Amino acid sequence: MSRALTETLLDLSGLTVLTEAATGAYAVTAVLAAMAGARHVYAFTRPTRHGTPADARQQTLELADSVGVADRIDVLEQITPNILHQTDIVTNSGHLRPLTAALIDELPREAVIALMFEAWEFRPEDLDMEACLRRGIPIVGVNERHPSVDVFSFLGPLCVKQLHDCGLSVYKNRIAVLCDNDFVGSLRAGLASSGASVDTFDDVQAVYRDAWDAIIVALRPGAEPRIGSPEATHLAACAPAGVIIVQFWGDMDRTVLSANGLGVWPAAAPAMGHMGILLSEIGPEPIVRLQAGGLRAAEWVRRSRTVSPDGFAQIVTRPPDPAFADSH
Repeated sequence: MSRALTETLLDLSGLTVLTEAATGAYAVTAVLAAMAGARHVYAFTRPTRHGTPADARQQTLELADSVGVADRIDVLEQITPNILHQTDIVTNSGHLRPLTAALIDELPREAVIALMFEAWEFRPEDLDMEACLRRGIPIVGVNERHPSVDVFSFLGPLCVKQLHDCGLSVYKNRIAVLCDNDFVGSLRAGLASSGASVDTFDDVQAVYRDAWDAIIVALRPGAEPRIGSPEATHLAACAPAGVIIVQFWGDMDRTVLSANGLGVWPAAAPAMGHMGILLSEIGPEPIVRLQAGGLRAAEWVRRSRTVSPDGFAQIVTRPPDPAFADSH
């Protein structure tokens, strides 16, 4: 965490942050903000499948105490208007989502929302974009490929971990990567460096018949599952019986995949629009870097600094796809 703060030059002095108190690697967010000199950090928590509010409180405050910042973190189970009125940065964190119009309307006009991932990955269900546009509150993505953040480089090892979990060696495996977004280079490099034979495709219909050991799905989520009945039929025709369809990112109709004789991994479906494996599965390092980068991007915009293509910050300026316009 100290290394991430040094590399990103994160400085939250004079600013108040509203984020989450969470468990595991995600306990770092509130603590990073306090370590970066935030005037105060409000960390909201609620019950989830990852732990109870008591678990989140304990893990967050124990970590904070170990670096001497516990006195500047309040763990909350209720967010009052008074807290919102003094908040400079709100993070788009799991316990806080969705960020509603009612919450956004209570924020100061100079507040910013930290998306905590790249702008193009924006999910309309996470927060009320119309409320942000109406209030003039920026939604700030983080450049995950900035040298001081460099989270994209962890995507390849993360995909390798996912394949190991489903019983594949990766080494000497024949793997198709179905990817229509900026993840493709990192995924291909990570798999190839582990000894896989890899071909990439940006469309399901482009996948050809081969002795695939696995087909990685890393498709940007849409209004409907990216792998439905027609896609499942095509993939089944292109691969040996029982080949594993690995859900890295992008929603899939698991019923039709199974009906076509295809295996599906992970065994439990992730939430709609979410990744099939968390970055924390390969340790805290990528989470620490991502959270520090997300806070740094928000700080950059909050302090009215210029946003540039090679900098930390990215601004979500408009709906990313027609599905958003159709649903609002």
